[in-house]
Amino acid sequence: MGEDEGFGQSPEGPVRRLRLSGHGGATAEVLTWGAALRDLRVPLRDGRRQPVTLGFDNLAPYLDNPGYVGVLVGRVANRISGGRFTLDGHSYDLDRNEGGRATLHGGAGGISRRLWAVVDQSPSSVTLELVSADGDQGFPGRLTTRCRYALEPGPSFVVDLHATCDRPCPVNLTQHAYFNLDGSADISGHRLTVHAGHVLPVDAALIPTGAPVPVDGTALDLRQPTGLDRTPPLDTCYVLDGDATRPAARLESPRTGLAMEVVTTKPTLQVYDARHLSMAPFGPRAGLCLETQFLPDSPNRPEFPDITLRPGSSYRQRTAFRFAWM
Repeated sequence: MGEDEGFGQSPEGPVRRLRLSGHGGATAEVLTWGAALRDLRVPLRDGRRQPVTLGFDNLAPYLDNPGYVGVLVGRVANRISGGRFTLDGHSYDLDRNEGGRATLHGGAGGISRRLWAVVDQSPSSVTLELVSADGDQGFPGRLTTRCRYALEPGPSFVVDLHATCDRPCPVNLTQHAYFNLDGSADISGHRLTVHAGHVLPVDAALIPTGAPVPVDGTALDLRQPTGLDRTPPLDTCYVLDGDATRPAARLESPRTGLAMEVVTTKPTLQVYDARHLSMAPFGPRAGLCLETQFLPDSPNRPEFPDITLRPGSSYRQRTAFRFAWM
């Protein structure tokens, strides 16, 4: 079994820190609060283990966590315009936690700010579970979510998500890790490739304004490796090429010679360059979020693929973060 120790007291009880060890020397630390990935380290050529995600040394920043650092977010990641939606003829009012005008990442008390239970654990993996009651943050139905984190050969950090609900409810989950492959103060020295020919246009509040548009000839075309010092500000939903399990992105650090490939079953990738992050010791652009998910505001967009989870069906998602040397 992986190591297990206390990490402080949350409003819902003691928080556990679970230590995982994988093939080839990769390690991870996971918290039961918010199903947070607190630490992920992968080996370099010289044998040293390089931290590749942002994380805090104590529980206090995770309890509020306005930047959603490292946690699993939902029931519906990203934004729901107006903090409301209609489903099967019923209207639902949600927690409007983004300036009173939208629901962000499932509401202020969403699954990222809850204590999860450990239901299975091995030296290289852990499975956490959370039951969200009917009406939680305004969403209908009792939602049961399982999150399995595993270190696999490669090395890879794999996120498997599964959810069921006893009433129809929109579900869109994602892992909100901030990646930094070399420990620098900001990510401007990294290079990013995104395997997407379209992005979703949004307004100033990051609410979709229409159908996906081509990236051809724009500064948002990241289909070739692009220095993050040369991109526009990024809080952008990329519609990924391909179907089924697909490559989403590649992040590279010339400084460490480390690269990370993102492969997912989800159709979009929200790329966020953390330009608004301000949670000591981390400042703006300290890490890069690569959030695999469905299109934002889908419950209010009948032209978007339906994300409703219905009784008798299961929500499933897999994303792998695969590491290699350049």
